[in-house]
Amino acid sequence: MNSYSDSFNGVFPSVCSLDCPDQCGLLVHKKDGKIVKIEGDPSHPVTKGNICNKVRNMPARLYDEKRLQYPLKRIGAKGEGRFKRISWKEAIDSITSRWKDLIKEEGPESILPYSFYGNMGRLNAEGMDRRFFHKLGASCLDRTICQSAGTVGYSYTMGGSFGIDPEDTIHSKLIIFWGINAVSTNMHQVVLAQKARKSGAKIVVIDVHKNQTGKMADWFIPITPGTDTALALGIMHILFSENMVDEHFLEKYTVGHEDLREHVVPYDPVTVSGITGVPVEDIYTLARMYGKTSPSFIRIGNGLQHHDNGGMCIRTISCLPALTGQWVVQGGGAIKGNSGYLALNTTELQRPDLLENKNTRTINMNQIGHALLELEMPIKSMFVYGTNPAVVAPEGNKVRKGLQREDLFLVVHDLFLTETAKYADIVLPAASSYENTDLYSSYWHHYMQIQQPVMEAYGESKSNVEVFRLLAERMGFDEPAFQETEAEMIEKALDFPNNPNIKEISYHSLVKNQYIKANVKPIFPGKLPTPSGKIELYSQKMKDAGYPPLPTYIPLEDEAGFPFLLVPAPNHNFLNSTFSNNERHVKLEKEPRLHINKKDADAAGIIDGEMVHVWNERGECELKAAVGELVLPGVAVTQGLWADAPGTSQLVNSLTPDRLSDMGGGAVFFSGRVNIEKSKSYSKI
Repeated sequence: MNSYSDSFNGVFPSVCSLDCPDQCGLLVHKKDGKIVKIEGDPSHPVTKGNICNKVRNMPARLYDEKRLQYPLKRIGAKGEGRFKRISWKEAIDSITSRWKDLIKEEGPESILPYSFYGNMGRLNAEGMDRRFFHKLGASCLDRTICQSAGTVGYSYTMGGSFGIDPEDTIHSKLIIFWGINAVSTNMHQVVLAQKARKSGAKIVVIDVHKNQTGKMADWFIPITPGTDTALALGIMHILFSENMVDEHFLEKYTVGHEDLREHVVPYDPVTVSGITGVPVEDIYTLARMYGKTSPSFIRIGNGLQHHDNGGMCIRTISCLPALTGQWVVQGGGAIKGNSGYLALNTTELQRPDLLENKNTRTINMNQIGHALLELEMPIKSMFVYGTNPAVVAPEGNKVRKGLQREDLFLVVHDLFLTETAKYADIVLPAASSYENTDLYSSYWHHYMQIQQPVMEAYGESKSNVEVFRLLAERMGFDEPAFQETEAEMIEKALDFPNNPNIKEISYHSLVKNQYIKANVKPIFPGKLPTPSGKIELYSQKMKDAGYPPLPTYIPLEDEAGFPFLLVPAPNHNFLNSTFSNNERHVKLEKEPRLHINKKDADAAGIIDGEMVHVWNERGECELKAAVGELVLPGVAVTQGLWADAPGTSQLVNSLTPDRLSDMGGGAVFFSGRVNIEKSKSYSKI
């Protein structure tokens, strides 16, 4: 059991647990034993005291009267949200009793864990839970909803998740935010970019929507969704043809540059302009700016990979810094992610050896609707934690229909009675990160951090680690792995000779210092973990896997009959569906809106502020139109995953496809098409 600070008053160090690259250092203020304020830690070397509204308003979430305080058992129909209070003993007994019967009757693969990173703490997100379900023999979950396509694509070029140190980007002279609304999703990279701009740097934003990041840029370049690969290839065409490449770097640190030089000849600016919607003159200007400015830095966004061609898109953009030799210049290079520098001993953390049947089936989380409704060997029980698939997963109507199955024994562990929890048979109250001990490793900056409890458990809430210990005990699992303390789990995760970057980081050093920077050496000179040890512009590994070995533009899958590409992007005050149930955050965002171009609106007779009907063969929504010039014609952008409030129809993932990306089994949220018309059931508000 975790202990928390018994000081009723004071300021205590903490770390943000949200799924965000910044992973801010925090200071928690307590009065009379209660958290009354959360602010940024000004001593943190990267985040330096600046935090977002989501975290600033966190105390209201922690003590929200709607927060779950004790276990619940369903007494109404699935989805109705009627429950009665039960004890933890009854809850654990009910779960394990049903699972023992299912294992006997259907086999352990009839049970599926379904989770993601609602809490980025490594122990609670991928520690004791993995151990438990491995031992149980449950179906494995392929957790690919976020960044798997881009991770695979980037790895083909660079060998892993390795970019420049974001702290070095203050030295950049050209900063390209490519497919990332960094103001809302990576705010400290914006702070660093603003600092570089004061020293003369230019900021360029390439995106499908002129969002907050686009509005702060020196130059915003709108692009047709899913065509970024073509733009990158067009830039390469000009770099080679106008001799703006670093021949010495290419010879010394890359393979395949001569093949690439010939390969990009057909991607001339006129051709690329026809694909991307970016004017020919702008393609030349961008390429020359990139070719002649050093150091230049590309912040590669998360949204780009949520297309059918997402893996290839990231693979292609990641080749650009090599062409101009940016990797050996301070402030030059790119960041897709930096998690490779902070890699843990996941074998010790997750204990895959506990899974006896190595042929256990794996289910892709993006296709959970299909899995719940159509698998030949059906899922009979699902344990959901750290995510809210009823709102977050693609093909939402399928997902909710699957969750409504009477023969599906559903358990949900969460802080709130989410849309998914309303379908549950048993609901368990989750502890917040501020109630736990956990280890945090950023996927952007190079710091590891520790969280120790700063508040007592809210009601009868328990952490994931605690819950899976209880389940293991009741299932009769007596392996030492299920008795380890959080401190022991952290020590084993950090004991990883294969990653010398974290050699000096331990549980005790983190307790003493709160955060420690990994000892990361410059990428070059040195070898990358690619087959050649170099940047692979030509990848034999890709060819062997059935992909084009050179960066290649492949159009999105055609969804005939639906003229608008729909991009359901994040908003500023929610994080996926997190915070969408909080009145303050909803007020800040006001309402869900669908951004469409004025030309499209005029053609359909749609006026700004009118409700519009958005639909395809998967589902439908009713949203308020935001008419203007913030998106290109043929593009529709909505922001945030809003709760389906009474009298509304705004679950945008009812419209998104559940097919998988070209690499990594990733989600393709941004590759769906829709039709849009004036709503017949709503009047202008």
